[in-house]
Amino acid sequence: MELGSQVASYLQAHSVHETEVQRQLRDATLTLPGAMMQILPEQGQLLAWLIRLTGAKRVLELGTYTGYSALTMALALPSDGHLVTCDIDARMPAIGSPFWKAAAVSDKITLRIAPALDTLATLSNTGEVFDFAFIDADKANYLAYYQAVLSCLRREGLIVVDNVLWGGDVADTSIQNKRTQAIRELNDFIYTDPRVDACMLPIGDGLTLVRKR
Repeated sequence: MELGSQVASYLQAHSVHETEVQRQLRDATLTLPGAMMQILPEQGQLLAWLIRLTGAKRVLELGTYTGYSALTMALALPSDGHLVTCDIDARMPAIGSPFWKAAAVSDKITLRIAPALDTLATLSNTGEVFDFAFIDADKANYLAYYQAVLSCLRREGLIVVDNVLWGGDVADTSIQNKRTQAIRELNDFIYTDPRVDACMLPIGDGLTLVRKR
């Protein structure tokens, strides 16, 4: 085993805590054609830790997929916490729903099936305020999602944005496809946004942590 693989195995063995239900959902997702969209367990562990650290009770997620991240974050919430997760297609979240029930957190999760920007507009119009948000949806709308989520976030709330390194493509100027350009645009915008403090972490495909001032 190469040193890098040894280190990765050691880190997972000593840092990642999963329930049996989380492992089962992660394993079920790995059999799907789009399994690469699932967050790593290390990322899930960080999300859960951040929710507990910040004392978040109201969580917003863009991009449910099969619901592993929603499950992980819901498990980290206090008894009176709640998570709103948004997706445009009900088929993938339906895979995770039985696992939410098995983990006894389905009452903490509300699934919204609609274009995310429509859901965000509704949440804003009804005065919804969140403590924590996770953005992991379609990349072309990343900047619009960020702006809309920030407006629904309380002061000193936290946003976590996934895929900000995009497999390293963001650093390769010869790559100019729309999704890569959209992620670059968001990264540049956050870096100079006076409303926030931000930190980019090389975990998984890259995570940016954004604290609203």
